[in-house]
Amino acid sequence: MLTLRQSPFDLFERLEQQIATAERVPHAEVIDGEGAYIVRLELPGVERDSIDIKATDRTLVVSAERKSATDAENQTPALLSEFRTGTWSRSFRFPCGLDRDQLKATYRDGILEISAGKSVSHTSVQVMVEN
Repeated sequence: MLTLRQSPFDLFERLEQQIATAERVPHAEVIDGEGAYIVRLELPGVERDSIDIKATDRTLVVSAERKSATDAENQTPALLSEFRTGTWSRSFRFPCGLDRDQLKATYRDGILEISAGKSVSHTSVQVMVEN
């Protein structure tokens, strides 16, 4: 016999937290170009200084923080606020390696665009036989 140690309401609460976290992650668009990957993220209301971009061999990690208006301007709390605030992180894994020297990022009109060049990897090597 299987016993549940959590109530079903605990499971619903955990699901609600996961959905709230998922809604906070920005929408993205990834384009596989000829020599580079282009990643675009919607980041309205995010300050440029809070954006952090890190790259490893085949992974790109973008994180940022969106502060609430009451924190920034010391206003009275809003009667209703549906703005998503807080920190988030999102990672992208690519089939080809990234050339970290070719990484470029621009942020304009709430859209972050990252261009990550593909690294050149040689899959075969020819070896000459000596006498």
